[in-house]
Amino acid sequence: MRIAVLASGGGSNLGALFTHFDEPRAAAVGRLVCVGSDKADSGALARARDRGVSTLVITDHQDGVALRSRFHEHGVDLVVLAGYLKLLPAEIVSAWPGRVLNVHPALLPAFGGAGMYGSRVHTAVIASGARVSGATVHFVNAHFDRGAIAAQWPVPVYPRDTPSDLAARVLQVEHRLLPLVAEAVAGGSLSLGADGRVHGHMGLMPAQPVPPSVRFCLTDNDLAPRDPVAPDTGNADAVARAAFAYDVARLYPR
Repeated sequence: MRIAVLASGGGSNLGALFTHFDEPRAAAVGRLVCVGSDKADSGALARARDRGVSTLVITDHQDGVALRSRFHEHGVDLVVLAGYLKLLPAEIVSAWPGRVLNVHPALLPAFGGAGMYGSRVHTAVIASGARVSGATVHFVNAHFDRGAIAAQWPVPVYPRDTPSDLAARVLQVEHRLLPLVAEAVAGGSLSLGADGRVHGHMGLMPAQPVPPSVRFCLTDNDLAPRDPVAPDTGNADAVARAAFAYDVARLYPR
């Protein structure tokens, strides 16, 4: 599938998508062909230009006809919102039914809706006394953060957390979860059915089973693989990504 990404900020989730779809397995099912932003000076557009990917500045975020036309020019099959803060026009949602994804920095349906983005979300989570937050990837409909949930992953909320502390912890999970869901939808293993429910599976089980002792674990300071049998090695990040993909795939059969 040809993928368009929309982002309003620095584009760290976009960077994670670029990295993920550079991998052969993901590249076989999807390619980022267009990046758009409602801010002409956004870091996301700069990242796309560095990659040689077409960019577009959305001067009127409510003009769905114009945006739909630009997407058609690029032959877009799948739209991914990666930190895009505007409500997507109905023309886009209707033109790509079940083919629009969004990532939200909390466990929906809690802490979602109009105006709930960025530090506002994390401030609200901490103020609520919640001990767990996380990231949600969902299919987009006509309302903020109400579409069918494709996958979620939790992170702890510690008593001493500031909004920026929690944001950093959640963002690391976003960087892992969003690309995996985008790959599953692009590859056709996960889809939004006519009944409004998510069907299929993540399609991400590794060729070689990951040892049960290796898990994508959450600590006070980082998200890192922890194996009580074997010490961390130079490819610790690859191990962590594989373990995370394995656990997500086990958690989200449909």
